Formats: sequence, structure tokens, C-alpha cells
Amino acid sequence: MTEPTTSNVWIPVCCERVMRFNVFIQKDSSAYGALVCGVCNKNVTLELEKSVDLAAYGDGSRAINVLGSPRPPKTERRKADDEPLSDQTL
Repeated sequence: MTEPTTSNVWIPVCCERVMRFNVFIQKDSSAYGALVCGVCNKNVTLELEKSVDLAAYGDGSRAINVLGSPRPPKTERRKADDEPLSDQTL
């Protein structure tokens, strides 16, 4: 029996806190997401695309795993450990 594999996850952080993630669905059924900082209100908009050909975005494009939470903790984010990551998205 093999052990389950885990992958690294990118955590969106601003002002030393995890950013909030919300999904919005428009009247025409299109959807988008927004990462929002609860401290400074900085935001990043994410557009939903299906069946994306990563090559269309340039050489070396990769899909990454990002954590999204509508209610992230309100505590300061601890810094990542100093041990090296074996992440294939870098």
C-alpha cells in the first residue's frame, strides 16, 4: 500500500494575513473570483476558464493549487519554514 502524496499549496497573503476569496456569479452565468485583503482592501480578480491550453499563456506556464477561503483566520500568517520546498511550480 502506498502512502498518500501531498502537494504544496500557494497561500495568498497580504499584510501578513491570508486573503479572503469570494466567488461571484453574474446574470449571464459567467463567474469570477476575487482575492481580497481584509486589512488594506487590495484585491486580485480571477477569471474562470474551462479547458485551458496552458501553452497559450507562454512558455513555462503552469497551473498551481491556490487555497481560497471566504472566512480566513484573522491572525497574522506565520512565515514559511526555512526548509526547502520540493515544489514543481517554482
